[in-house]
Amino acid sequence: MDKERFTNEVLANERSMYYVAKSILGNDEDCADAIQNAILGAFSSLKTLRNDKHFKTWLTRILINECYSIIRKNKKMVSYDEYMDMDMDMPDSSVEYSEVYMEIQALEEKYRVPFVLHYVEGFSLKEISVMLGSSEASIKMRLMRGRSILKKQLSTL
Repeated sequence: MDKERFTNEVLANERSMYYVAKSILGNDEDCADAIQNAILGAFSSLKTLRNDKHFKTWLTRILINECYSIIRKNKKMVSYDEYMDMDMDMPDSSVEYSEVYMEIQALEEKYRVPFVLHYVEGFSLKEISVMLGSSEASIKMRLMRGRSILKKQLSTL
């Protein structure tokens, strides 16, 4: 894959990368850092990509690893509730999220990440299992449990 094709592929997957990073990290600053580091890492190790048709899966796996690396680096973690309180209190916050989005973000990470990868980004169970290093059965179970939790939460709204 040459530099121009790499650039085009990254631009084509920009939105997908943001959604994946957001589902893991939660805040936009960390998402931007993770995406930039993933793109840089992908470009520097481009020769390890065996098949160009798997570029999106390969890049997403690099991004997921980068997100977890950022989480490890951030020793002081803010709880999800504290983050949401801070985010909602921001006066310049003009973005209003739907209740469904908020409930997806409230899922535990082990359910949220596969949920976003499958239902938002359209990855197959096999691709997700490779990205997350879990079996397809485990991913299916996480999706089922995530749907069940969402169903309960949304029925109470």
